[in-house]
Amino acid sequence: MPPVPDASRFLSPLFAEATPPLDSRGDAPAPEPPREPLQSWVRFTFWGPNGLRAGWRLLIFILILSVLAAGLFLAHRLFAQHRPAPAKFAFSVQVVLPGEALAALVIFLATFLMTKIEARTFADYGLPWRKVFGARFWEGMAWGFGAITAVLLALRGLGCFSFGTVALHGGELAKYAAAWGVTFILVGFIEETLLRGYVQFTLTTGIGFWPSAVLLSAAFGGLHIRNPGETLAGAAAAGLFGLVACLILRRTGNLWLAIGFHAAWDWGQTFFYGVPDSGLVAPGHFLNSSFHGPNWLTGGTVGPEASVLTLVALAACWLLLMRRFPTAQYPNPTALGDPRARGWPSPDKEIPDRPLGL
Repeated sequence: MPPVPDASRFLSPLFAEATPPLDSRGDAPAPEPPREPLQSWVRFTFWGPNGLRAGWRLLIFILILSVLAAGLFLAHRLFAQHRPAPAKFAFSVQVVLPGEALAALVIFLATFLMTKIEARTFADYGLPWRKVFGARFWEGMAWGFGAITAVLLALRGLGCFSFGTVALHGGELAKYAAAWGVTFILVGFIEETLLRGYVQFTLTTGIGFWPSAVLLSAAFGGLHIRNPGETLAGAAAAGLFGLVACLILRRTGNLWLAIGFHAAWDWGQTFFYGVPDSGLVAPGHFLNSSFHGPNWLTGGTVGPEASVLTLVALAACWLLLMRRFPTAQYPNPTALGDPRARGWPSPDKEIPDRPLGL
């Protein structure tokens, strides 16, 4: 009779016996009892070559995120129940900063819990804490502020933009510059960590890096449609920025440069130049600037992120970043499979773009 196929060879080594059991005499391995079809189906459904399948891990993360967000929301409601509710959302630093701080806390805690559940580290998800506010972050700030400045200078050269007059001075200038700076660092952390942190890593273990990057960047662009005054052009630019951020993650090995880029781009728009950001103009900005040209060129009421020049600037950033960082550094191959194995690849070793087991 031919041997019965052993379904365990398709399962993760985490579920294989390290040493075969001995029979009652202790001198020969006991044969492994055949698995029931239902047991094999359940194991195949939930477990793959890298342990628990990516979809289930992602569901756990979403559930943790939802519970933490609901808890903090209820706590905030109880704390603020005696305060009058605002008539509508105000895009001001006094309103945005506390909300972004709570959102950052929720995402940090959810990611922290996943490091414990999966026996991985923040660095595996693109967030090595020893590099926070390090050289890559400040380089990202230069990239972001330089990119938005280049777009506005080009519009100025085309006669479609004026920098206007200075709106803030002295203590007010310093206060709003710092407050908006902290706010947009939190915004950069939230949006990059939520879509290109744990979620990007987990989807990479299932379908590969670039398919995950395209999917999440499309979602990032779609989320911007919800902003007041946003247009399809602005959402497309946000999606393209998402791909640029994924390239930064891929080539630098972590998210810090992307977080700095994101923060400085938003800070430059909202505070320094005082232009609309996704259709929102904030009080407490440095310059009273203005647009006067066709919407496809200036972005209209949406702001420069809906300008065709922003697409050109992001495409240029893509090419320059590829030259600046020529080899892939993410993800850590040892983190994709057995999380107990550690060790980063050599920086000159290219990481192949191949899907991994679901």
